[in-house]
Amino acid sequence: MLDILIIGGGPIGIACGLAAEKAGLSFLIVEKGCLVNSLYNYPSTMTFFSTSEKLEIGGIPFVTISNKPTRAEALEYYRRVATSHHQPINLFEEVTGVTKENNVFTITTSKATYHAKNVILSTGFYDIAVNLDIPGENLPKVKHYYKDPHYYAMQRVVVVGSSNSAIDVALETYRKGADVTLVIRGDEISHRVKYWIRPDIINRIKEGSIKAYFNSNLKAIREYEVDIETPEGTITIPNDFVMAMTGYKPNFEFLKKVGITMADTTFIPEYNPETMETNLPGLYLAGVVCGGMDTHLWFIENSRIHAEMIIRDIVDKGVNG
Repeated sequence: MLDILIIGGGPIGIACGLAAEKAGLSFLIVEKGCLVNSLYNYPSTMTFFSTSEKLEIGGIPFVTISNKPTRAEALEYYRRVATSHHQPINLFEEVTGVTKENNVFTITTSKATYHAKNVILSTGFYDIAVNLDIPGENLPKVKHYYKDPHYYAMQRVVVVGSSNSAIDVALETYRKGADVTLVIRGDEISHRVKYWIRPDIINRIKEGSIKAYFNSNLKAIREYEVDIETPEGTITIPNDFVMAMTGYKPNFEFLKKVGITMADTTFIPEYNPETMETNLPGLYLAGVVCGGMDTHLWFIENSRIHAEMIIRDIVDKGVNG
């Protein structure tokens, strides 16, 4: 019988483990992929918006000589935190069900069954892409994840989106020799784009190095071309790859299956903002999963406090209960 089972081995899941360890509680972290799986799947060239201090968990210093740490530095930091603190983490083990009876949770996974007094869901949002829902989206040339620009050298690439991931893809593939076209639903580049990147993409569009269609939508994808609906009408252009940087979402089906109540349109789950406990007593949420469809609400830097809030509530209930 565990005091806590933590679902998700990302930075916030590890932070919950550190807080549980400090409080003397028994716990296990279960992660369906590798350690900090979402970060691992980020582009290999990615640089964080946040400084290293804001990415720290458990009060453990994140030392880097860079102003903005890289993906590789973050992977190494969280790995060292997990290993040096001997965190009990089962990797490549997917949770398939969570039920509660007589104040005890039964957690079933692809490998085992566990029992715990409390469960923390820290499953992030990066595993499920938001689809375009257009003809041809299932073609092999359509990618919702991006790793490295070299793969797209000398190719005709359409990038859908205007936020950080889309702009990074557009600039990096362009600089590796790709012919890049941006398809943007609004009338400008998103203001959420990193401040040191935004002028770069605006200048590349202005000079014509990267073609951009604003107030436009991708309408259909075929093997060697795509249709774009623009204010001037639908155009067809030749194309080798489509990078659909349309965002990602939490696993709402799993949240619903577990029994968490969610808002009708935003899918924001029900939880107490002071304790992070959901409508199901003993089941807590931590990290970006709390934001529903608005995945820009929570980051590592502002959700790492969830760990302390949750463990404090569990300890208080144990003391007072």
